[in-house]
Amino acid sequence: MRVWDKIKGSGKSPPRVTTREVIWSWIGGFLGIGLLGLLWEGQLVRGEGFMLVGSLGASAVLLYGAPRSPLAQPRNVIGGHVISALVGVTSYKLFQGQAWLASAVAVSTSIALMHLSRTLHPPGGATALIAVVGGEKIHSLGFLYVLAPVGVGATVLVLVAIIVNNIPKDRRYPEFWL
Repeated sequence: MRVWDKIKGSGKSPPRVTTREVIWSWIGGFLGIGLLGLLWEGQLVRGEGFMLVGSLGASAVLLYGAPRSPLAQPRNVIGGHVISALVGVTSYKLFQGQAWLASAVAVSTSIALMHLSRTLHPPGGATALIAVVGGEKIHSLGFLYVLAPVGVGATVLVLVAIIVNNIPKDRRYPEFWL
């Protein structure tokens, strides 16, 4: 098979979702990210340690838009983010001054470790990369970045997903825990 034959694709586009599905996905995304935003602004938790990171937005898409996906299950969301944050901070500390190398090591090692631990969660790659290129506010957190914003953020999103995704009769979350 030639390369061109492979990249043409052999499947078809996913089916449209119902308006009801869109509404519940919107509600989950709004509540999950809204709650994290309140935490970030210090209205629920006072202090400088909590931030909203972009990779949690990508997790919200999976948790509320595709709650049955294996990549959206609690083990994957929390485990994938925490592993990737640990790898990202470690890579930044080991290869400080060589952002290209720290970035490449962080993302590739995160992918490998998520595979090995069965916690593959694509936004975890962004979590690792943010630890390297996220700027002084992220770097100043050091390994605290793993706990907050990453661990707390992922856990809050999962808790909101458990509530919101089980309200309608036709949605269920999670599919599995371990």
